[in-house]
Amino acid sequence: MTIKLLKNIFTLILMLYANHMFAQQKLRLWYNEPAKMWEETLPLGNGRLGMTPDGGVSKEKIVLNDITLWSGGPQDANNYEAYKSLPKIRQLILEGKNEEAQDLVNRDFVCKGPGSGGAQWGKYQTLGALELEFNYNGIGSNQPEAKQYHRELSLEQAIAVCSFNVNGVNYKREYFTSFDDDVSVIRLTADRPGQLNCRIMLNRPERYVVKTEGNELQMSGQLDNGTDGKGMQYLARVNAKLKGGTLSTENNALVVKNATEIIIYVSAATDFKNRPFKEETKQVLAAAIKKPYELQKSKHIANYGKLFKRVSINLGEGASANLPTNIRLEGFYKSFDRDPSLVPLFFQFGRYLSISSTRIGLLPPNLQGLWAKEINTPWNGDYHLDVNVQMNHWPVEVANLSELNLPLAELVRSLVKPGERTAKAYYNADGWIAHVITNVWGFTEPGESASWGASNAGSGWLCNNLWEHYEFSQDLKYLKSIYPILKGSAEFYKSAQIKDPKSGWLVTSPSVSPENSFYLPNGKTASISMGPTIDNQIVRELFGNVIKASKLLNTDAAFRAELQEKLKSVPPAGIISKDGRIQEWLEDYKETDLQHRHISHLYGLYPASQITPTATPELATAAKRTLEVRGDDGPSWTIAYKLLFWARLQDGNRAFKLLKEILKPTLRTDINYGAGGGVYPNMLSAGPPFQIDGNFGATAGIAEMLLQSHDSFIELLPALPDAWKSYGNIKGLKARGNFTVDMTWKDGKIVNYRIASPKPQKVKIKVNGELKEILAQRL
Repeated sequence: MTIKLLKNIFTLILMLYANHMFAQQKLRLWYNEPAKMWEETLPLGNGRLGMTPDGGVSKEKIVLNDITLWSGGPQDANNYEAYKSLPKIRQLILEGKNEEAQDLVNRDFVCKGPGSGGAQWGKYQTLGALELEFNYNGIGSNQPEAKQYHRELSLEQAIAVCSFNVNGVNYKREYFTSFDDDVSVIRLTADRPGQLNCRIMLNRPERYVVKTEGNELQMSGQLDNGTDGKGMQYLARVNAKLKGGTLSTENNALVVKNATEIIIYVSAATDFKNRPFKEETKQVLAAAIKKPYELQKSKHIANYGKLFKRVSINLGEGASANLPTNIRLEGFYKSFDRDPSLVPLFFQFGRYLSISSTRIGLLPPNLQGLWAKEINTPWNGDYHLDVNVQMNHWPVEVANLSELNLPLAELVRSLVKPGERTAKAYYNADGWIAHVITNVWGFTEPGESASWGASNAGSGWLCNNLWEHYEFSQDLKYLKSIYPILKGSAEFYKSAQIKDPKSGWLVTSPSVSPENSFYLPNGKTASISMGPTIDNQIVRELFGNVIKASKLLNTDAAFRAELQEKLKSVPPAGIISKDGRIQEWLEDYKETDLQHRHISHLYGLYPASQITPTATPELATAAKRTLEVRGDDGPSWTIAYKLLFWARLQDGNRAFKLLKEILKPTLRTDINYGAGGGVYPNMLSAGPPFQIDGNFGATAGIAEMLLQSHDSFIELLPALPDAWKSYGNIKGLKARGNFTVDMTWKDGKIVNYRIASPKPQKVKIKVNGELKEILAQRL
C-alpha cells in the first residue's frame, strides 16, 4: 500500500469523524431555570421583529422589538457659519495651541442644539412587552412549584423552548420570530386536556394605548419626534388560536380558559419610510393564523437555515458540553480543556445574531443589534461610527453572510446628501462627511463636544465596510452602485486636507483620534489635533480603493490621476514613536490614558491591511508594542478589537487569551468605559451594559484566527492557538476574491482542504507555512 493511499485513507477517516462530530454536537444555549434578569433571556429575531422571552412559570415577560422603531426625526443641526472659524482653528493647531483650538471648536464647530442628547436626535427603543399570566388548575393562589425545568435556544432552528412540570402536568412553550410569515409565534401546550389558563397583555413604558377589537389585542402609539410630538407610529396586533377551552376579551387583555394548546401570534410594524403598517400587520396576522403551525415552523426553519447552514465548525467535544450554558461559561474561563466546543457555539451564536438582527431592505444592527428592553436605550441604541457599527459587520463576509452587509450600504447611501451639506458648512469642502454618530434620520454633523464629536474618520471608515463587500463578492454591479459613495468620501478628504509645514504631508484638520486625548508640552490636555494616525490610514486606504474601483469600472481617469498624485503626500500607515510604538497622532504626544479603550491608530492593522507581519514587519513589531502597553482588558468591544489585532499579528495564543476575556461571565449592567467586559449568561456581550459589537467582533476574531486573506494570499490557520491544535474542522468560510474555504487539521497541521470558487481561477494560498498557487475548484 503506497504512502499516498494511506494518506488518502487517513484523510477520509478524519472527514468521517468530523461529520460524526457535527452530527453529535448541538448548537444550543440552555438553562435549568427561568431568566432572573433580561440579560438571561433568549434573543430571537427574524431581521425585523425581535423578542426575548424570560420563561417565567406563573408570569412571563416577552420583550418585543421592531428594528425600525425610532423616536426623533430629521433635523438640520449644521452650523452654516462654522467654516468661517476653520482658518483660525487650523492656525492655532499649527502654532501648537491645541487647547485654544479646542475651545474654538466647542464654540463654533460642533452641531447646533443638544445633538445626540436631544429628543429630536431620537433613539432606538423597545416596542414593548407581551405579558402572560398563568393560573394552574389545582394550585389555587399558591405559587406553582415547577419541576424538571428546562429552557433553551436552538441556533440551528432559531427556536426557543421552555418546559416544566406543575402538579403532574407537563407544560411546553415554543417561541420563534418567523422567517416565513414575518410574525412572532408562541405555542403553549399541556400534556393533559384543559390545563392552560392565562391572560395575554401588551404594554410599554410610555406612549401607548391598548384595546381589544373582536378577538384581537392591539397596542398602538406615536413616539416623540422632538418638535411637535408627532413622530413614528407603530402598531402591534395579537391573536390566539386554541385547541379546546375558550377565548374571551377584556378591555386590555385576551383571556384563555381550559385550553390544551394556545398559539399566540404577534404582528407588529411601524410607519418607517411611510409603510402602510396598519394594513400590513392585519394581512400578515391573518395569513399566519390560517397556516398550520407545523407548516409555519418548518418553513421558518428552512428559510433561516439557508443562511445559517452555510458554515460549520468543530474543535472537538469536552466533558462540559452538556452542562447549562451559564455553568459552561464559568468553567471555560478557568480551563478550555474542559469545553472545547464552547468556542464554536459562541462563533455560531455571533452568526445567529447577525441573521436575526438585520435583513436586506431594512436597517443594519444598531448598538444593541435588534434587542432593546428600554425606552432610554444606552447611548440611544444608535449608530456610532468610530468602531461600533463597523464592528457589527466585520464577521458577515468571512462568516458567509455577505448579503447582510447590504443594509449598512443603504444606510451609508442615505448619509451622502446630508453629508454634503455638512462638508460645506464646516469645511467648505467637496464630497460628503459623517462624523462620529448617526441615526436613521441622516445625522452627519459633528457631535456636541469637540473631545469626541470632531472625528473625521466616520465616513471613510464606513467606506471600508462597503469596499469589503466588493472584495469578498467580486460583484461589479454592486461596486458600480457604491462607487459614487466612495468617490464622494474621497472628494471630501482630498478637498479638506491641508499641508503640514513641518513634514509637507497632507492631513486632516481639525480632527481627533476617536475619544482619546493627550498632553501638550505646557501640561494642558487636548483632543483636537491635525492628521491623527487613523485619519491618515483611512485616507490612504480610501484613495487606493477608489483608484482600484475607477480602473475596474473604467471611469474617472482624471479623478484617479488626482488621487494618485495626492497619495504621494499622505502620511505613511504608521510612524514609530521613540519608545517603539505606533504614534496615535502626527506629533508624538504623551497619552492621558495608556490603557484607553480605543486603539484607533491600529486601524491600518485591522480592518485595513496596511500593516502586516510579512509586508511591514517593523510596523507590525511596533503594533505589538502598542498593544502590550494598552493591555488586555476593557469593555467587550475593546477586547474583541484587541483579539482581532493579535490574530492579524498571527499570535494565536495571545488572541485566545483575549477570547477567554470576552467569555468571562458577568452580571454587571452599569455604564462602563474601562476594564471589565465579558458576557452575560445568555452570551450577549457586556460593555457593560449590553452592546452587541462585542459578539460580532469576537465572531470576526475567531474567523481571523483560522483564515486570513488580506495580504494578497489566502492563509489557513494563521493564528492557531495551542488550545485548538489537536483537531479541528471548518466548512464554508469565505475569503476575499469570492473563495469558499473548507479545512481539517490535526496536531496543528492542515491534513485536508478545499478552496472553491464560482468560476475556475488561480489563487495563492499558504498552507502549513508553504506559499503556493493552486486552481480553485468550482463551487
